[in-house]
Amino acid sequence: MNAQRILHVSAELAPYYPDNIQSTTALDLAKQLYKKGNDVRVFLPRFGTINERRFQLHEVIRLSGMNIIINDLDQPLVIKVASLPGERMQAYFIDSEEYFKRKFHYGNEEKEWFDDNGERAVFFVKGVAETIKKLNWVPDVIHVHGWMAALLPIYLKHYYANDSFFNDTKLILSVYNSDIDKKVEDTFFDILSFDEIEWQKSNSIKDIYAASMENVNLVIKGEDELDSEMEQLISLVKKDVIEKENEEVFLENYFNFIEEEINVEN
Repeated sequence: MNAQRILHVSAELAPYYPDNIQSTTALDLAKQLYKKGNDVRVFLPRFGTINERRFQLHEVIRLSGMNIIINDLDQPLVIKVASLPGERMQAYFIDSEEYFKRKFHYGNEEKEWFDDNGERAVFFVKGVAETIKKLNWVPDVIHVHGWMAALLPIYLKHYYANDSFFNDTKLILSVYNSDIDKKVEDTFFDILSFDEIEWQKSNSIKDIYAASMENVNLVIKGEDELDSEMEQLISLVKKDVIEKENEEVFLENYFNFIEEEINVEN
């Protein structure tokens, strides 16, 4: 594989997030691509559960200080960086006192979802896009994992449609079962409308995935068995799809897709 710039974006990434299929898959794929000589970076939220001292996070002043506009409100963006434990890859953390300092990830102690999860997701993906631009690091491939990061392809193809920075970037979406039956708050529609993104779907996680699939080059079934409705949505999408039943075959297809797509452009 020719060396590429590859970005993985996931709200859940081991070892900063408890081990699950999404957090470990995102980490493993990033590590394998890095070992093949690619320039690989990862982005994730700086959830309040992440121990900054243990993982040696530090703020990058030259990247912090931007404001992300959410529904006409300026929300300060703080960027922190660390090296992945045992690796030389850079992990970038999207931080916000307003959105990510909480003791829980998506809901309270009773597991009731926060009433601003959609807003938090928008802040996260806009923060990723703006930070990548400020780094002047143009990814050949952006691979997003999970529902929160799934908003990034939608924003890149609509909110940033007139920005040439991401024109040649190929987009990959991995779909997982986690939180598949949840919904984000109703004000999510207002946030998208303010950003001039036309939204004809509901505020369900399934519809966020469905909209994201319309804007990517490749869809990956992140689990051996997905929710039946998600399986149906994926079957209807006119995109390349890779399944994850056989690890060896999956990795071969994944690496081949990245190399072939980039070579076509070059």
